[in-house]
Amino acid sequence: MRRSFARAAPIAALLILAGCVSVGPHMPLVGPAAEAAEVPKQLRLRQIIVTLSDDIPEHLTVAAQALASEYRLQQSGSFPLRSIRVQCLVFQVPPERSIADLIAALRADPRVESVQQNQIFVGAQEEKEGDSHARLSYAARLIGVDAARRTSQGKGIRVAVVDTGVDQDHPKLRGRIATAQNFVDGGERDFAHDRHGTAVVGVIAAREDDERVFSGIAPEAEVIAAKACWYAGRARGKASCSSWTLAKAIDFSINMDARVLNLSLAGPPDPLLARLIARAHDQGVTIVAASAESGDGPGFPASLPSVIAVVASDASGRIAQRLPGGSRPALAAPGIDILTTAPRATYELVSGSSFAAAHVTGVVALLLEQTPELHPADALELLQATAHPVQGVAPSRVVGVVDACAALGKLLRRPSCP
Repeated sequence: MRRSFARAAPIAALLILAGCVSVGPHMPLVGPAAEAAEVPKQLRLRQIIVTLSDDIPEHLTVAAQALASEYRLQQSGSFPLRSIRVQCLVFQVPPERSIADLIAALRADPRVESVQQNQIFVGAQEEKEGDSHARLSYAARLIGVDAARRTSQGKGIRVAVVDTGVDQDHPKLRGRIATAQNFVDGGERDFAHDRHGTAVVGVIAAREDDERVFSGIAPEAEVIAAKACWYAGRARGKASCSSWTLAKAIDFSINMDARVLNLSLAGPPDPLLARLIARAHDQGVTIVAASAESGDGPGFPASLPSVIAVVASDASGRIAQRLPGGSRPALAAPGIDILTTAPRATYELVSGSSFAAAHVTGVVALLLEQTPELHPADALELLQATAHPVQGVAPSRVVGVVDACAALGKLLRRPSCP
């Protein structure tokens, strides 16, 4: 979730760095350019999400019509969240209405289980020249993945990546995507050309092959690609998600029996998403999230106690990011100048906590292959106990750089690192 390199090229050259998906609850999305790009309905401003119990689903239509009429609202959509047993109604709030007053009134309505604003998550990227190709393979060595993969490759572990779309035909990703689903209105048109999700999946599960340029941390994991984020305009410099799209994607991931959930995004607290993440955790899903690189804290969902928060380190294990006081301790993982996959069979050099989180997600998949019953809390404790020291940041804020080989050895109770 940080900076990005411009310039796609063959593998020997330095390529694009995908930007991160970061968030702001009231960041302006709709403007002349965005309107021209036909903003998907799930990403428009001034929407609220109302949840109703699904105990009597046949009454949903009647309830939706009644709420729209009584509160003078226009319904934008509806969707179920099976994992938490609710039906969601989305309403567009007229410009002259106070969203805060409307939410307060709906919270007092006995028919309404919960109500919140449909928050907009916005990502940005900046361009920078890359490093030499000779330095691009440090990540796997730094966190002991080269040794760990002799024992485990994440085989059979379902990893859900809630992000943009993914180029499933990339040579390094072909056959790595078990399931792909789009949750953005119109997002299927550019699913295969999306950069950020393609880069994140490459870090996690790029296949091993004769090129030996690089491979993902868990090259035999089964990826669930859930598109919840969308690029506005032709520049494709920003990816936007919303509570609406993220809720559907996380619910889908839970229902598809994902064992690990990668959320390379950060932003404000979101009650509906917090409920879904809590349900995933209760069902044994390990959730990994990128820490925000600016603001007053690690951001949401990295701030949740059930989530493994991750910051980016460089090839020396140094952390540039400074976590503010009161932040939950985070793990570090490679996130600076990482070679990974890009659309159209190219590669890119990426930086940011988005990709650090992806490394930890891959490591969790390695652990789960060996011990499928490993509980998320135990996975976090194991990673923290075996992390090695970092530089450049207070130890109380960053536990250490994740060590896949040491974690696997401790899990299996046998030496596994050279």
